[in-house]
Amino acid sequence: MESPSFDELDHKLIQALQLDGRAPFSRIAAAFGVSDQTIARRYRRLRADGGLRVLGLADADRLGRTRWLLRLRCAPDAAEPIAKALARRPDTKWIGLTSGGTELVCIAEPRTEDDQAALMLGKLPRTPRILEISALCLLHTFYGGRLGWFAKGDGMSPAEVEALAPPPVDPFTGTIGLDAEDEALIDALSRDGRATYPELQQATGLSESAAKRRLEQLRRTGALFIDIQFDAVQLGYRAHVVLWLTVRPSALSTVGQALADHAEIAFACATTGSSNLFAVVLCRDTAHLYRYLSEKIGALDGVQHVETAPSVRRVKHLAYEERRR
Repeated sequence: MESPSFDELDHKLIQALQLDGRAPFSRIAAAFGVSDQTIARRYRRLRADGGLRVLGLADADRLGRTRWLLRLRCAPDAAEPIAKALARRPDTKWIGLTSGGTELVCIAEPRTEDDQAALMLGKLPRTPRILEISALCLLHTFYGGRLGWFAKGDGMSPAEVEALAPPPVDPFTGTIGLDAEDEALIDALSRDGRATYPELQQATGLSESAAKRRLEQLRRTGALFIDIQFDAVQLGYRAHVVLWLTVRPSALSTVGQALADHAEIAFACATTGSSNLFAVVLCRDTAHLYRYLSEKIGALDGVQHVETAPSVRRVKHLAYEERRR
C-alpha cells in the first residue's frame, strides 16, 4: 500500500506538536496563519493515516530512576516474539530489531530496584532462545526524551518556533517524588497526551481544576514531558540505524554534544560498557547515511570505533499500540 502524502503544513504541525504536544489548535493555527478547523482536520488525518500519537511520559532522570540499554542477541526465529513480549511491559520505552532481525535493542526504565532485578536477573536470563544479554546503564542523555527529533525540522520559521515554544521547566534541583494521583495522571497521559481535562477527571478521579493544576506542576518540574510518536519513513527518512561508538573518555562529552547538534540524530546517550556512546540515526537513504558516517561521524575527534547496525523494524516506540486496540 502506498504511503499517504504529507505536505508542508503537515510537516509544520508535526514539528509544532513536538515542541508542545498540548498546545491548543487555536494557538498553532494563529502561528501558522490558518484556521483552527484546518489544524484540527490535519491532526485527525495525521492520526488516522500516519499513526501520529501525542503522549505524556515520565522523565526517568528527574524521578531518580535508572535507565538501561539492553542488547539481546536471539535465535533468528525468536527475536520478534521476544520483542513483542518485552513491548507489553510498562517499563520498556523503545525496542528495535537490528542485525538482520537477530538482535534486540531495548531501553528499559524499571521503577524500583526490585523491578530491575526481576527483569534483568529473573525474566531475561530465563527466557528461552536469548543467546546473549548485555545490560548497559544510561549515564547521560545528550539528545532525546523531551528533545524530540521532529523538533529539528526546518519547516517552521524562527517566529513560529518562538510562538509555539513549550512552557519553561524549572532547573533540576533534585529527585522528584510522585504520589498515587500523579502516577494516575501520567498513566492517563501516556495513552493520550492531549486528553482534555474532563477526560483526565474521568480517568483519574481528580477534579478538572486539580488535574489541570497537577499537570502544570508535573510539566513545570520536568517530571512529565509531552512527546510524539510518528513514523519518520512517512516523511521520507527510510534509513534507520543504531550506532555503538567507542569514544576516548576525555572526548565523550564533546562528541556527545556534537551528535546532539546533528540533524540526523534522534537519540544519543553515554553508557557503560566497551562501547560508551549509543545513538539512533535517521537518514533519507543509504547515500545520505554514507555521507553522514563518512563526513560527520568520521570528522569527530576522539571516536575510536563505530559499529553500525541497520534497524530492521521498530517494535515499540514510547507506547505499545496493541494495548489500545
